[in-house]
Amino acid sequence: MTKKLQGKVAIVTGSGQGVGKGIAMVLAREGAKVVTNNRKPKSVKTEDLSILSDEEKANYYSLSGDAESTANEIIAMGGEAFPFYGDVSDFEVSRKMIQAAIDKWGRIDILVNNAAGLGSGTLVDTTEKDWEHLTIPKLKGAFNTMKFAIPYMIDQKFGRIINVSSDAWIGLAGLAVYSAANAGLVGLSKAAAKELHQFGITVNTVCPQTASPGHILNFAIAKKKIEAILGNAKMDKEKLKAVEDAHATPDKAAPFVAYLCTNDAEYINGSVFTVTGDSRVTLYTEPDEAGTIKKDNGPWNLDELIETVPKTLLKDYVSIVKKHDW
Repeated sequence: MTKKLQGKVAIVTGSGQGVGKGIAMVLAREGAKVVTNNRKPKSVKTEDLSILSDEEKANYYSLSGDAESTANEIIAMGGEAFPFYGDVSDFEVSRKMIQAAIDKWGRIDILVNNAAGLGSGTLVDTTEKDWEHLTIPKLKGAFNTMKFAIPYMIDQKFGRIINVSSDAWIGLAGLAVYSAANAGLVGLSKAAAKELHQFGITVNTVCPQTASPGHILNFAIAKKKIEAILGNAKMDKEKLKAVEDAHATPDKAAPFVAYLCTNDAEYINGSVFTVTGDSRVTLYTEPDEAGTIKKDNGPWNLDELIETVPKTLLKDYVSIVKKHDW
């Protein structure tokens, strides 16, 4: 390891297991002092795992952990870390966590917002409770931690904020609420990047595809639901295998997150990347206006729009529903 983050202080929310743990471990190997976090100490799992095969269940339990177990692994390899239990969607919990890092190490350089609620379901099946579970930890949690960390970063004239989203931010059928939460996080990140760049703070978004207990369970559930939606149509087995291959161990995806936290990556700001467990990194294009029509002498009438839109504004247009990818 190059110790590119020596002396930096990092907080990684949702770092008890999965990609959050992978990110915390790589940051520590690069020299960062790390506050690990999840809601509460590891307990007996109460989820219904009957949908999983025996192999999937074994992987599920092997990947489980909590903030303390991750911190202990960092300490065991010679790094510095301490766990902070608490739900970051609680405003006061987030304040106390940021303050704990300041009290311990005097600064906060890196904030990785990885805490999230996972789940899937059609819009018809989604309950109000599901909506809150999928949106509040992701969006309010990220806002809370940023709210309290940013003033210290401004004083330091340095900060690296990584918000962990999902490729679902582009909109995936059967994952509408999860898509909404992650799209909201992308918008928050882009706005924050524009607001904070003048202070030496970058804000980027990563959409990881790696193994975790949540992915194993929710991917199995999502596959079953999508199969029901498709009916007689079949999911593409090759694409399904590619998704499964991408969700390998988090240590292969986490190094790019560490790179975004270095001084060398100061020019990268407001961007969205996919990072996968098979070591693929993809940059998303930026949203841009694709075309415009304008009428100078009053409002359009419907006949004019029926005539004009297909020939000009939407020439060569193909709806996303015609090329969706399950």
